[in-house]
Amino acid sequence: MIFVKIHKTKFRDVIAVCDSNLIGKKFEEKDLQLTITERFYKGEAMAEEKIITLLENAENVNIVGKESIKVGIKAGIIIKENIITIEGIPHAQYATIE
Repeated sequence: MIFVKIHKTKFRDVIAVCDSNLIGKKFEEKDLQLTITERFYKGEAMAEEKIITLLENAENVNIVGKESIKVGIKAGIIIKENIITIEGIPHAQYATIE
């Protein structure tokens, strides 16, 4: 299951996409740290097709987890070279610049 949470901001929305099994966990490796908080990541469980449609029109996205990253790649907003891993957990961010 994948969670999607949309954070409304004054300038542009931030979309958080996360594998549900990672909620509440913290990962550290070298000087990198990733904390998967419920407040930021736990939103609505969505089907892959709906997530792809949402991501194709997104301006600012934060994606964590193997399944979520696969969806980001399918949506065409993430390329493998821009994915980092922290303790084996893939993470990527996407933002448009105007």
